[in-house]
Amino acid sequence: MLAPLLLWAVLLQWACGRSWQHCTELRPLDVLAELLPGSGAARGVRVLQAQGLSGLQLRASRPRALAFPASRLFLHCDRFPEEFSIIVTLRVLAVPTKGGGDAVSPFSVGEESQLLPGQQEEEERLLHAPTPQCHPVLQGLLRQLVLLPGADATPRICTAVNYKATALSIPAVLQDVPVKAVSNEVLKYPHGANMKVTLGSRPPCTKQEKAQFWFNASRRGLYLCDGSAWISMLEVKQRLDYVEEYQDLVTNSETMGVEVFTIPRVGLFAATANRHSPPGSAIYKWTDGKFVLYQNIPTYQAQSWKYFTIGKKIFLAVANFEQNDRGQEFSVIYKWSHRKEKFVTYQRITTHSARDWEAFVIEGEAFLAVVNHREGNNHNIDSVIYRWNPSTGLFETNQTIPTSGAYDWEFFAIGPYSFLAVANTFNGTSTNIYSHIYIWLSGSFQLFQSILTFGAADWEVFHIGDRVFLAVANSHSYDSRIPAPSNFYAINSSIYELNITAQMFVKFQDLLTYSALDWEFFSVGDDSFLVVANSFDGFTFSINSIIYRWQGYEGFVAAHHLPTVGCRDWEAFNTTEGSYLLYSSAKEPLSKVLKLKTT
Repeated sequence: MLAPLLLWAVLLQWACGRSWQHCTELRPLDVLAELLPGSGAARGVRVLQAQGLSGLQLRASRPRALAFPASRLFLHCDRFPEEFSIIVTLRVLAVPTKGGGDAVSPFSVGEESQLLPGQQEEEERLLHAPTPQCHPVLQGLLRQLVLLPGADATPRICTAVNYKATALSIPAVLQDVPVKAVSNEVLKYPHGANMKVTLGSRPPCTKQEKAQFWFNASRRGLYLCDGSAWISMLEVKQRLDYVEEYQDLVTNSETMGVEVFTIPRVGLFAATANRHSPPGSAIYKWTDGKFVLYQNIPTYQAQSWKYFTIGKKIFLAVANFEQNDRGQEFSVIYKWSHRKEKFVTYQRITTHSARDWEAFVIEGEAFLAVVNHREGNNHNIDSVIYRWNPSTGLFETNQTIPTSGAYDWEFFAIGPYSFLAVANTFNGTSTNIYSHIYIWLSGSFQLFQSILTFGAADWEVFHIGDRVFLAVANSHSYDSRIPAPSNFYAINSSIYELNITAQMFVKFQDLLTYSALDWEFFSVGDDSFLVVANSFDGFTFSINSIIYRWQGYEGFVAAHHLPTVGCRDWEAFNTTEGSYLLYSSAKEPLSKVLKLKTT
């Protein structure tokens, strides 16, 4: 009897004199991975799926089916850390949450609610499933259960932009289960609806065709109508193989610029800015795979067109370089008449040898900027930015910006910031002058950066992945104060890349061009391209324009040489039959449509 009493006394003294220690060396633990066997099978536990995500469902009759001894976790300590978080992701099935089916919950346990594992038998469980009587609101599929010691997970979980950011650790068994679609995630079909797949040319996509499919055999793509547009569901990635001549587009006269645009539920159009008046400029409609004359519009040595919309209103603005028959110098904004199915005069704006229009929206307000090239012999004049007045339904002067023989505006946005770049060409004595990039601040454009250019005729902004580029087309190098170079027109055009750290565009690459007047960026499949409008090499206007392919580390590399005559402008566009390039000639009344042949 003495021995058991002595043993009891020793144990009592050990228990009374022991101080319970907080765990300080615990590592983050995926509790579900610790609980589940490798196969994922366990008594009282089922692996189910809901809306494409798998999770664990515990039977109410076996609330402690997922458990393991606390001694596996607390090896050299007794209590949870003084600060820790438990992250739970539950796909709620019985009681849907307000924002969706996933409830992600971070919480910390204070000292008063500390668990004391190890004080009782080894079978004391760390985790058990709540019974319906206790927590009916938490019935659902358990997807994540992570112990994060020594940290408060609230900042990460509660500020996460998307659900994926809250997934700290998902057990492998819940990742590897093949997805079984229990319903159509893309579209909920009404009862009795028939799924239909249309073949052939692009069919209309309206509310009547909603939920119908269209298979484009030429592009080997499957598309779904969402009620207004065809959404790509499956499409073979294409690669540009070669370029072939597709259509000779006879124009009213030499073409200084071209604009391709689509009017919803009407069709694809191309507007050519033609030199002579009469007959003026023309609008062509894509009909049976070709551009066909649709409408003639009186213009006066038109330089360019700009298509834009404001709400449901559709506009087309022309930049006139010369005066009209009455000696008035106007550029004109036309509005699409749904009743007449053509463009009609809407607003005339006084301009000075206008070269280009640019339309854009900032903070919900619509703007229209015109490039004034010169007034008489004075090239250093103001170009104007107009703001749309919803009350009057007219454009009104908002800001003027000094420019020098300017040719082009280019608007672009990067994140919350809006920019406007002007291509300054000639200041009266030299083409070697600075072009400027402006940034929108406090309700107006302010100078952001100046870049030395040489007869700049065009800016083209484009994105490749997360990188932002800005290409300038330099037309010629001339300065009346220095000896003339051997060739004014063989000159580098440059590509600049935005450097976020330096907060400026830095030169990325120089490309030799010949009186370049335009850049056009386009993509085919996963490949990116730039095509340049080479117009004159100092001897002839019959000169190759070049398509450059993006080659990553190598930059842009020449891929295709295209014979052109006085090339002035490029436009890339797509139809259901394929991808095309349209170039305008400033030296002959003939523009060309080229088709991009892909493999």
